[in-house]
Amino acid sequence: MDNNRDLDLSSIIAEVKAQYEDIANRSRAEAEAWYQTKFEELQATAGKHGDDLRNTKGEISELNRLIQRIRSEIENTRNQCATLQTAIGDAEERGELALKDAKAKMIDLEDALQKAKADMARQLREYQELMNVKLALDIEIATYRKLLEGEESR
Repeated sequence: MDNNRDLDLSSIIAEVKAQYEDIANRSRAEAEAWYQTKFEELQATAGKHGDDLRNTKGEISELNRLIQRIRSEIENTRNQCATLQTAIGDAEERGELALKDAKAKMIDLEDALQKAKADMARQLREYQELMNVKLALDIEIATYRKLLEGEESR
């Protein structure tokens, strides 16, 4: 059961990581493609349109901020992934320790059960022996009683 959980967690982590990397790569590619297109258009018209040049510089700054934000998101996502992997590792370790503890307790309980069964069997044998002695004494008392009654009737 633990191996299935390992496989499950590994596949989930791999899937989440792949999704985040795919989103980041697409976002980066889209931003860089858009940036490149705009940059080339503005270079061709830079001589004619001074206002467009200032606007383009603003857009470039915005794109750089966007790229920086996306890079920051990628880094945050990586950090989050690492944190989750650490948490998963810690949880697995705690689970393994709990499982070992439970197994040890189960072994102790099984040992105690076996000891109790052996003790009960011993007590049952002693009880049986005492009952046999009691029965023998009851028979002996009955025999003496008959002998005494026989003596009294004479």
